[in-house]
Amino acid sequence: MSTTDTVVAAAITLTGADLDPHVTHASTRGWLTGPGLPADSGLFGFAELAREGGPRTVRDSTGDPEDRLPAELRDQLVIGGMLGPGGLETESVLLDGATGEVSTTFFLHDRPDLMDRRPLAPSLPTLVRFAAATDELAGLRGQFAAYAGRYGTKAVAEASRQLLAVFEEGTDGEPAPFWKMAALIRPLALIAGPGTASGLALDLPRRLLDDEFGRGGVVRFEEVDFPGTLTHEPTRRFLRETGLPEDGFLFQLDTDLPLRTLAEYYADEDSLADAGLPARAERLIRLGYLVEDTALVVDGASGAVFSWSERDCVLSPLNTDISTLAFTLWLLHREHAIDEASGHALTSDTYDQLALTMLQVLSSIDPTGAGADAEWHYWTELFQDEAGGVL
Repeated sequence: MSTTDTVVAAAITLTGADLDPHVTHASTRGWLTGPGLPADSGLFGFAELAREGGPRTVRDSTGDPEDRLPAELRDQLVIGGMLGPGGLETESVLLDGATGEVSTTFFLHDRPDLMDRRPLAPSLPTLVRFAAATDELAGLRGQFAAYAGRYGTKAVAEASRQLLAVFEEGTDGEPAPFWKMAALIRPLALIAGPGTASGLALDLPRRLLDDEFGRGGVVRFEEVDFPGTLTHEPTRRFLRETGLPEDGFLFQLDTDLPLRTLAEYYADEDSLADAGLPARAERLIRLGYLVEDTALVVDGASGAVFSWSERDCVLSPLNTDISTLAFTLWLLHREHAIDEASGHALTSDTYDQLALTMLQVLSSIDPTGAGADAEWHYWTELFQDEAGGVL
């Protein structure tokens, strides 16, 4: 689909007066007064366009009384922002009124001198086309409608190539890093279909974990390993037949003893015997640990997966069930493999955009922790921890 084929169904448009004096680029003025920008994009929000008087410059948005902003940023127009799951704070989207180029920036109101901008698209029509293609992949519609009902590694590879081809068109084969990682990471959501046979949220491909972690790196349990309070049969079956990675990079499985409830685990650990346990500790089975003081547990009756902070004695939702936990561990391991194969291009200068992309993929598969009113969520916090460099 060429740039001229781009159509915006529900759009935000401006008048010529709204664009004066900042937008002088003729085709950009024509786009904003004509087709406009989408009001319901899954990637971007353009509320800044709808404000009275039209978009403001970065200089006006920051105030910057000491004129500390880099010169290249001062007259850029703030037209919107990237959308993160659960209302996460993300980058602002900027428009160059003289050239029509689109970029992003993080507002640093205390240190405007440290602000910079990163390229996003050479024009507004290209931005709209790329966003529409990404939305179509997420919804398995439009040019990606043929993937509805198709899951597995072949579907992932084909969708990745198709999405990358869209992004390369009109950018001389070199789309901005945000779109490159979108083409590599977003199709990973196609690896598993909704649960039907398994009775869980997802039906994972049979050898998915074996192929990713190595057969020797995946532990399968026997009936003797299960405590009596693990009554959720789909979870028992998953642990027996599919298993979990023993070392999931950010997760270590308990393999020394049969699985124990939290109550049994703390009873066996003298130093932790006085910890304040949650009310249902007798039916929460400890699978392993995420970091030194955070355990991963599954509710034996419902199959829901939680993180348990030993330090704070707080139980928090982690994943819908064991299948989406396995998907999360696979997603993290796959991202590391992709990043290594690309020469660490994903994490070099755009870690925050990678974290946003990973969270959007995870929330599309497992909405746990993705709501705007959700409490603290382990994966959300971990993915955004650039200092920790988990991605």
